[in-house]
Amino acid sequence: MRASVGDRIVTASGVVGGAVRDGVVVELRHEDGSPPYLVEWADTGERTLVYPGSDSYVEHVPGAENGGGTDTTKVWRVQVSVVESEGRTTAEAVLVAETPEHLRTVGRARRDPHDLDVPLIGDEIAVGRALRR
Repeated sequence: MRASVGDRIVTASGVVGGAVRDGVVVELRHEDGSPPYLVEWADTGERTLVYPGSDSYVEHVPGAENGGGTDTTKVWRVQVSVVESEGRTTAEAVLVAETPEHLRTVGRARRDPHDLDVPLIGDEIAVGRALRR
């Protein structure tokens, strides 16, 4: 991951329903744009030193210096399979990229016996949980 001053960094929470935070890179610690970054968060105005993980991504600002690297574009597909059986729904999300190994995650939902039988709701919850991981 590389960033420049002025780029936007977005970090998703590792828990379902957690907050998504975004901020602006205000200072680089390395000339090549590698982490860590000093980020000013939009929600609090605080500045913290950030070592972004797999739950983060950088939105590059046009015209910002990018540390001498070149821009690349990649197209990925997410394939979602949903299986319903006896009030339980399982969704499997697979990231299909240019490498032979694919990232895979599973989300599950279960209907409470007192709830109405609305399969679409179970599908949406299971898919949401799979994509959130």
